[in-house]
Amino acid sequence: MKTPFVAFDTKSLIKEIGDTSTKVIKGSETILQIEDIDVGSSQKELVFQQDKMRLFHYKSDKVTCGVPVLIVYALVNKEYMLDLQPDRSIVKNLLDHGMDLYIIDWGYPTRADRYLSMDDYINVYLNDAVDHIRESANVDKVNLMGICQGGTFSTIYSSIYPEKIKNLVTLVTPIDFSVKKGLLFNWSKNMNADALIDAYGVVPGDFLNSGFLMLMPITLNVGKYIGMLDVVEDKEKLLNFLRMEKWIFDSPDQAGETLRQFIKDMYQGNKLVKGTLVVGDKSVNLKNLTMPLLNIFASGDHIVPPDATKPLNDLVGSTDKELYEFKGGHIGVFVGGKSQKELAPAITNWLQKRADGKPAKKPVKH
Repeated sequence: MKTPFVAFDTKSLIKEIGDTSTKVIKGSETILQIEDIDVGSSQKELVFQQDKMRLFHYKSDKVTCGVPVLIVYALVNKEYMLDLQPDRSIVKNLLDHGMDLYIIDWGYPTRADRYLSMDDYINVYLNDAVDHIRESANVDKVNLMGICQGGTFSTIYSSIYPEKIKNLVTLVTPIDFSVKKGLLFNWSKNMNADALIDAYGVVPGDFLNSGFLMLMPITLNVGKYIGMLDVVEDKEKLLNFLRMEKWIFDSPDQAGETLRQFIKDMYQGNKLVKGTLVVGDKSVNLKNLTMPLLNIFASGDHIVPPDATKPLNDLVGSTDKELYEFKGGHIGVFVGGKSQKELAPAITNWLQKRADGKPAKKPVKH
């Protein structure tokens, strides 16, 4: 059988090549005008540091909520995703709605940190950050907002130290690791964690990042760069693209013992749901989590499937709990236009209703 002949429109092909070349040339001129890719535009100050963990307090004259909010991000990427640029910043949105915000920067682990464990991150670093806020803001409890893996850590923390947490907000947080949806979950379930950590000690961020990129190889490795040609001549749109690229490839290395326990106890053992998780010398029982809970999942999330997030509401001891569906993807929760209009106001309204007292009239000195 002969293969059907497909005629090429030579003129159209030549024109398309010419147009593309023109875009690339003009785009090169635009790139040369960009001196730096700025991220994290909201003003903040360093108020506490322990080893590589740094605690920042955002500056604001709009605070109306009497309970400070501590944001806990994942270890595998940088927290400035939440403040990528002024018009796509959930941080700025929360500040504009009266929240008193703190955020943890976990830093960049080195070989000296290979033996840091989940015990160190949760019972030491996170606990000391919470205590610093409680003391400096003169409050007994803080609001905790955990995102992705940071939400898992925040859930564990709130179960161990419920007396220190006023309200818990979790966003796109993996809780039930038994789900079979999502390549990341299946990849981690079949990973030889001991061989990986014993070989590397501190696991390179690039190794894990390559795994994330393989979740959607065409979209994340090819499609976005083709799409870049449509914005390369527009400096502002190009900056938006480059900010996201900077965040995607800014992947800290991972402390080996923390990653070992997270893979083996979570992805492979599902111990948080089973009630058998132990962090340091602390047993974790989700029924001890009795404070109000707002659990947010993204319906189109390909990194943390909704089925991994939703079970939390059935596992906690709280009677005041809400499950919130955001119609979007994992990253859209933070930077999407819909998120800016919908999610930040929803979070602040929920917290304001559950915040006793008024903010201090005078700024707190650190």
